[in-house]
Amino acid sequence: MELSNLKPQSGSVTSKKKRIGRGQGSGKGGTATRGHKGAKSRSGYSKKLGFEGGQMPLQRRIPKFGFKNINRVDYKPVNLSKLQELIDSKKVKKGIINAESLISNGIVKKNDLVKILGNGDLKDAVKVEAHKFSKSAQEKIEKSGGEVKLI
Repeated sequence: MELSNLKPQSGSVTSKKKRIGRGQGSGKGGTATRGHKGAKSRSGYSKKLGFEGGQMPLQRRIPKFGFKNINRVDYKPVNLSKLQELIDSKKVKKGIINAESLISNGIVKKNDLVKILGNGDLKDAVKVEAHKFSKSAQEKIEKSGGEVKLI
């Protein structure tokens, strides 16, 4: 056995494909099966997503409307009735409701900003900590003997 005698094991080489673009003698030289001219014949060609052959693409034909304010601050609303439910079910430490207790009870997510709204009533005096309060919620919390604290 010498280097000149080596052959791959039978069945290991499956493709007997003609190697394109390896000169005129191969029978597939010249344009290397890419045809003449045009974007597809050039090196580095890749079709853009949604390319329609030069026709104006769908995402540019459809009319755009509306306005998206990049400075908008989204608050997750929580009503006083929900806070009273937490107090009644004793899921909250007595006297304090803050973002951490709302997160642990699954009412808001970790990075949500919380706004307390005035739907419902509070029976107990509770210290409520949140990012924002509606006027009615603030009045009701203070009326029940509680305290409002902005985070």
